[in-house]
Amino acid sequence: MKSWEILFVALAAVYLCWQVDFVAGLECYVCSNQTGNTEKCLNTIKTCESYENTCGTEIRWGSQPYFSEGALKQYYVSKRCMTKEQCQSKRKRYMQLYCTHIWYEDWACNECCQGDRCNYFVISGASSRQVYGLTLALGIAVSGLGLRLAH
Repeated sequence: MKSWEILFVALAAVYLCWQVDFVAGLECYVCSNQTGNTEKCLNTIKTCESYENTCGTEIRWGSQPYFSEGALKQYYVSKRCMTKEQCQSKRKRYMQLYCTHIWYEDWACNECCQGDRCNYFVISGASSRQVYGLTLALGIAVSGLGLRLAH
């Protein structure tokens, strides 16, 4: 092989390796019905399918396995890869009907984001007063969980 042929092959190989990084799929954190945004929800990462271009996060407040009145309530976090259309549809449905943040009622909210691992944090799209209440409630719930684990 001539030196220009070797150079051409080397440049082609470098170019192809560089392209592989750009065609790698979106990465999202994934978990299902975890009792908070901890452990599995912060450590499990999935490379999404080629058609999935959005990371989705769902946070629910209620009782498991089925929401029922009077049962012990807590937060449940789920994260996954989705299409932008799926996530926006779910977000629209939740925000209009279920995302109330009323502590004595069962509720659910959904968030969408685009970008690798963008769903690390759980952020609610409610008004600032509701976000403050949610943050306060989350702090109380985490403190209570810490106290329960200490005993």
